[in-house]
Amino acid sequence: MTRTQTRQLAFELLYSLEIQKISNSEEEEQIAIFLKEQEVEEEQAKKYIISTVKGIEKNKTEIINYISKNLKEKWDISRISKINLTLLKLAIYEIIYSKVPYKVVVNEVVELAKKYGDENSPAFINGILANIIKQSGVVEES
Repeated sequence: MTRTQTRQLAFELLYSLEIQKISNSEEEEQIAIFLKEQEVEEEQAKKYIISTVKGIEKNKTEIINYISKNLKEKWDISRISKINLTLLKLAIYEIIYSKVPYKVVVNEVVELAKKYGDENSPAFINGILANIIKQSGVVEES
């Protein structure tokens, strides 16, 4: 399973948890059910998906702040679609906390936005992430 496929599965699980409003106590069970239903058997893929979901939950307040600070004036985070919000959370977590090269993350998340979001999703996500990358001082390593 490629990292791209694994990232897509992580997005699908995160989105599912987002729309179901799963509590922390139910999260473990939902992750296990998802991995079984999707037939994720590779340990590396399981580890990535689980650590990403738990990492986003652990850093949720900071991640939401990154998003909120980069919205246009008079825009509230509640106006963002669940798909776009989930994609932003995934990307921010990977860039800021997992230190995945931002060019890879932005490219793949924008592709997911094209697949799952509306026609404005790719540009919206790209714009928010570009601002966050500039502000956070994330630099590609040569």
